[in-house]
Amino acid sequence: MAARKNAKAQKSNELDGAEFFAAVAQLEAERGIPKGYMMEKISQALVSAYKRDHEDVGDNMVVDANEETGQVRMFIRKDVVETVDNPGTEISLEEAREKLPKAQLGDVVSIEVKTRNFGRIAAQTARQVIIQGIREAERGMIYDEFNSKEHEIITGVVTRLDPKNGAASLRITSGSEFTDAYLAPAEQVRGESIHEGDRLKVYVVEVRRSSRGPQVLISRTHPGLVKRLFELEVPEIYDGTVEVKSIAREAGSRTKLAVWSEDPNVDPIGACVGPRGGRVNNIVEELHGEKVDIIKWSEDPAEYIAAALAPADVLSVDILEEERSCRVVVPDDQLSLAIGKEGQNARLAAKLTGWKIDIKSESASLEEPDLVGETVEEETPVEE
Repeated sequence: MAARKNAKAQKSNELDGAEFFAAVAQLEAERGIPKGYMMEKISQALVSAYKRDHEDVGDNMVVDANEETGQVRMFIRKDVVETVDNPGTEISLEEAREKLPKAQLGDVVSIEVKTRNFGRIAAQTARQVIIQGIREAERGMIYDEFNSKEHEIITGVVTRLDPKNGAASLRITSGSEFTDAYLAPAEQVRGESIHEGDRLKVYVVEVRRSSRGPQVLISRTHPGLVKRLFELEVPEIYDGTVEVKSIAREAGSRTKLAVWSEDPNVDPIGACVGPRGGRVNNIVEELHGEKVDIIKWSEDPAEYIAAALAPADVLSVDILEEERSCRVVVPDDQLSLAIGKEGQNARLAAKLTGWKIDIKSESASLEEPDLVGETVEEETPVEE
């Protein structure tokens, strides 16, 4: 009876192969961590654990995990020598023949190491390495999932608001993965009210690796958000029939969108507006009332600039190629419309086209042809 108890106690110190493979399979099923990845990490952990108490073994450790037989065994490779100088890597011929009768000097033999011989500290080291491996795998999968969503729109739920600066924490989800992202005040639309529990569409600007896991940079103000909303709403943009050439945005106030189609039978502006304005209205609603001007892109700079200044009418556009600037003449009653409130319309037109724009009224251009009008320079293009 005592011998049976002793045998049971001895067995409990061994690594149970069936439990080992069951645990790996469970990790794959529940957390999506590939078996191969975890097998590699656990093998490294077992080797590290043994080396903790046996520093002289060098790199001669091998782990053999056989799922078919349900066995996990660890071996140390030793050179058969006459005189043993390093017991960690060498074995005498006499001792080797006790295990392998046909062993000869110069052979390399594999001696099985029983996992019950691991010390308590070594076992803790193995456990820590395995846990770290699981965390690294999970972080890697989260990074890969959200990295594939870079420059796309995803939906997040507001989990917390910072009462000091108004920054919001969002729980964002993609596929089966989720993480927390930080929506800085500068990336929020001015005047937009956000509350805990709100569902927000956000634009993924960038995904970075960090020691605490992937860092997902999100925005509600990025021009790319408007572009992706149009792709979701307008099939012709999604399938490439209509192309978005440029976007200029002042979030919460106004956006200008330049579109074009290679197909002469397709009206790019009409496609974006949709039947009875349905498509663009859905986007404006999502943007909480932000105005959206859709204009037709043109290879002709003068034509493009005139269109960009909509809703104002343009009488003429004088292009100065060397300076990449132009002089625009508008009717007297259209000057304030062309410039816009606080210069917004002209500023967005300059940003959209990439040209400096000098706007004059018709009467001013006739009376003083050299008069410098309202000039707006293009700003640095925003990555879309």
